Amino acid sequence: MNTYKTTEMAQIIGIHPNTVRLYEELGLIAKPERKTNGYRVFTDVHVEQFKLARLALKAEVTQNGLRKKAIDIIKASASGSYEKAIELTKAYFVQVKMEQNNAEEAIESTKQLLSNSNMEELKLHFTRKEAAKYLQITMDTLRNWELNGLLTIKRKKNGYRIYNEKDIQRLKIIRSLRCANYSLLSILRLLEALAVTRKIDLREVIDTPQDTEDIVSVCDRLLTSLGSLEKDVHEMLAHLEKMKKLFK
Repeated sequence: MNTYKTTEMAQIIGIHPNTVRLYEELGLIAKPERKTNGYRVFTDVHVEQFKLARLALKAEVTQNGLRKKAIDIIKASASGSYEKAIELTKAYFVQVKMEQNNAEEAIESTKQLLSNSNMEELKLHFTRKEAAKYLQITMDTLRNWELNGLLTIKRKKNGYRIYNEKDIQRLKIIRSLRCANYSLLSILRLLEALAVTRKIDLREVIDTPQDTEDIVSVCDRLLTSLGSLEKDVHEMLAHLEKMKKLFK
């Protein structure tokens, strides 16, 4: 089996030597043996462990403990528990698919809410506290959505906000999309597009950042990010099967 110095390992993986040491400290690779002078001695096993770790951590999706699950997989591999790592990866894949389903269902829910909308002003009038209770969200959540421009509520002469039927419908859409972990920015993008016309591809709009959005996070393109993560998980399984065969 080939052996490598820290600098050689860093060059192979394409990272800084300090990052090599950090992965060791975090338990993301097996502890290498050391020479009498204290220098680390890495092997082909470490090369494959690094490749797995880099692949597992490539995705930026962290919602609902996904990042922690990825780290658990890496650490299981680093300890040589390939069977355990494979089982954890299969469970990881199930959750990724569930997150994808939630994201897709939120889009369908939005379509349903829009198709069932009644454009007449109905007799539904809530205070902020009543609206939060009706939607089963906290007042802080409702206030946060308003502060981020997701909706603007009319006020009575006494200054109190009053939420009507249209506001509640909009809030239901926001709630559904937020429960699926779409970002506030992507939801705002969708709502602004809907204000212009209802004839839009909801899925495309919510998943496509605009050129004016300077900083784009993973949840600003959630559907694409989850799709990429699904591909990564397939690669992780294949890589673990390879490691199991080579090093068991």
